Amino acid sequence: MPKTEWIDVTLPLNQSMPQLSADYSSEDSLVRPPKVYRFFDVDKGDKVTMSRLEICSHDGTHIDAPLHFIPDGNTIDSMPIETTVGPVRVLEIKDEKSVTVEELEPYNIQEGERIFLKTKNSGRVYTKVFWDGGFVTISLEAARYLAARKIRIIGFDYMTIADSGVPEMINNVHKAFLTNGIFILEGLNLDGVNPGDYDLV
Repeated sequence: MPKTEWIDVTLPLNQSMPQLSADYSSEDSLVRPPKVYRFFDVDKGDKVTMSRLEICSHDGTHIDAPLHFIPDGNTIDSMPIETTVGPVRVLEIKDEKSVTVEELEPYNIQEGERIFLKTKNSGRVYTKVFWDGGFVTISLEAARYLAARKIRIIGFDYMTIADSGVPEMINNVHKAFLTNGIFILEGLNLDGVNPGDYDLV
């Protein structure tokens, strides 16, 4: 069999990983980084070592389910397993500000495809602990264009696909996908991944 190389495109979970500038809670808008700590430690005389991990469901590489933006929407446990298992195409986006329809059109995207978008975000924004507004986003027109093509999943190389500083934009871009049954995979690290066809697991 030919040698196959697998590439991990997920982010490691740690206490200094990138965070969005705020969450969407009406009670608490503070950014809270993940907490990882040991509550039993053999080095301190305990019989076992055990740790506790405390994170937001939006930390690291994660999937947005419909419920994330749609009342009574499906939860992540209802996602078909084939959503994230099978062929995937990585497309390189050159635009410095947003993913546009004009840049997507030449790719001839087909129904049922898994699409990952690699932008200048990869290899750059994950070195920053907090969002500073300088990342590429998906435009609403591009989101609607991809949704109309009935792709299976959209993957993006930042913690969110839309401008989190504009509430109506982040809602509309997410809903363009989620209301059409398209799951959103955010927080991909595509640094060093060449555009092309891959197998996704």
